[in-house]
Amino acid sequence: MLKPLGNRVLLEVIKEEQKTQSGFVLPESAKDKPQTARVVAVGQGCLLDSGQRSEPIVAKNDTVVFEKYAGTEVKDQGKDYLIVNESDIIAIVEG
Repeated sequence: MLKPLGNRVLLEVIKEEQKTQSGFVLPESAKDKPQTARVVAVGQGCLLDSGQRSEPIVAKNDTVVFEKYAGTEVKDQGKDYLIVNESDIIAIVEG
């Protein structure tokens, strides 16, 4: 398993089937890039000027919304993941 460093977060992107209003399933090339993901692992936090580490805001298993073109795609043990900076996460989905 990958362990992100610093203020980075490892995400498993939630792929949703997209359909038109009339019910046609869109091909992969016509879909928008997914922006919702589940947090798989969190780095230890950003190193501050004081030498202390800031506590990460997100936690493992949170569902989050991230910026559209953020992160680096990686593959580990046959699964696709996305590594993003915590600042690229714009919301935590509650409920």
